[in-house]
Amino acid sequence: MCGKYDPNIHHRRSIRLEGYDYSQDGWYSVTICAFGHKCLFGKFVNGQIQLYEYGRIIEKCWKWLAEQYDYVHLDSYVVMPNHMHGIIIIREGGSRTAPTSNTQKCKPLSRLIGAFKTVSTKQINIIRNTPGRKLWQRNYYEHIIRNEEELNHIREYIAENPLNWGTDEENPDVMA
Repeated sequence: MCGKYDPNIHHRRSIRLEGYDYSQDGWYSVTICAFGHKCLFGKFVNGQIQLYEYGRIIEKCWKWLAEQYDYVHLDSYVVMPNHMHGIIIIREGGSRTAPTSNTQKCKPLSRLIGAFKTVSTKQINIIRNTPGRKLWQRNYYEHIIRNEEELNHIREYIAENPLNWGTDEENPDVMA
């Protein structure tokens, strides 16, 4: 059955919180991994991340989310060699423009991440002349930030992530 759907082996379990409205106001921590965990975005030199051109595009596209959608705000983030971590804030009432009758409903987190992945993939694939090539893994990890203690812990994790690259399970050079 190569290439055909087989429900016995092709089933995806959602990692999202069932029944939760991911378009509502909230703070969300996300981790997005490169397809095949390939280190396309940068490397570490003397403990500092040095982004390649692709990594700089990832950073630019991440910031684009807040420019494109007036209800999206960004907090801490870091682009690593083969993944990124970031905090997205959805604030429907936080519009930077005067409200109009044409105001869009907030996109859920999954559609925002999808937009980020699409835009960054297209830009990078233009540069590497590889139309249609995958850049990101199919899914992403998310966590709903519920209080200030969690927020501070996640901000600290993001800030310290580069320091821990030598032992990071996403680092392909780390022995399992």
